[in-house]
Amino acid sequence: MRFAALLLRDAQQVLGGFIYITNLEITTISGGKKMNSGYAGRIAAHIAFIIMAFWMSLPAQAAVREYWVAAEKTSWNYAPSGKNLIKPDAGLGVWGTTLAYPKYRYMGYTDGSYSKALPQPAWMGILGPQIRAAVGDTIKVHFLNKTDRPLSMHPHGMFYDKNSEGADGSGMGASVPPGKSFTYTWVADEAAGPGPADPSSIVWLYHSHVMEEEEANLGLIGTIVITRKGMERSASDPAPRDVDQEFTTLFMIFNEENGEESGMKHTINGRIFGNLEGYETGLGKRVRWHVVALGNETDNHTVHWHGQTVLDHGRRTDVVEVLPASMTSVDMIPRSAGNWLLHCHVDDHMMAGMSTRWRVLP
Repeated sequence: MRFAALLLRDAQQVLGGFIYITNLEITTISGGKKMNSGYAGRIAAHIAFIIMAFWMSLPAQAAVREYWVAAEKTSWNYAPSGKNLIKPDAGLGVWGTTLAYPKYRYMGYTDGSYSKALPQPAWMGILGPQIRAAVGDTIKVHFLNKTDRPLSMHPHGMFYDKNSEGADGSGMGASVPPGKSFTYTWVADEAAGPGPADPSSIVWLYHSHVMEEEEANLGLIGTIVITRKGMERSASDPAPRDVDQEFTTLFMIFNEENGEESGMKHTINGRIFGNLEGYETGLGKRVRWHVVALGNETDNHTVHWHGQTVLDHGRRTDVVEVLPASMTSVDMIPRSAGNWLLHCHVDDHMMAGMSTRWRVLP
């Protein structure tokens, strides 16, 4: 009854003061009858339900999601094993002549000291840290440029002012000098979230846009995932609660040697010939694949999963088409265990190594 009394006290505040409590009994404001504690308890339970319903009906409070991202110079190896892991007997061909190149990457950190790197699954490859929010949230990205050239972070799909566009040569965030930092503020408004025919989360790209045609090729690419309002797992976790796993795939040809075939690296998340590892799920899992592409006129890709199908905005298929700077999110429930191919179905892209394997556990 003490708990019931406390609930009734809250009810007085919420419902306008029609009742009050004295010694675990209820007295009407009109000065009428006192009720015994058993009856008062039943009344309290009803009012507790009203209070709960009232608070649950309120819109969820929008969150501010903070991220610390640095641009850094590094070296990237497109095939760390040094082997063709899809067809070992075929070797790497001309594309294996040189495998490691200088790159620039977005790296995620836990806080503004930029001393502790965020863990990142192997399957993300060259991609920068994934930024997540739910519709209504504000995203603050604290960007530190640790490189030797001006860079930026330009998001697709978000709401922002000119300072946070990260492009166009105007605004404070359009070109962050070496050694300097800038905080971008992006809003995941309704127009940034899933549409009526979309799944509960959708993907957007972000990338540097000072000299965009060079900087994406340098490796400055990442993704943003926005969850439909009310579908996030919790206030602290904006991932969608109706899926078990989410994977991201970037299909892109990196041009490392001014168009020479040996330098045209046909990659999935920056790896070739099966060297991307970590795509693993289980039978019956609810899996969402976020598929993106960047590049030039040769980056027209037909993304094909072996052994399974996906639901692409109401269409059942096992191939999804993407163009440069296009983004889509599709759903899968694996029904067959095994190690399966994921590749671009354009013939010369397959030949050049745009394939990997993914695993479905029984």
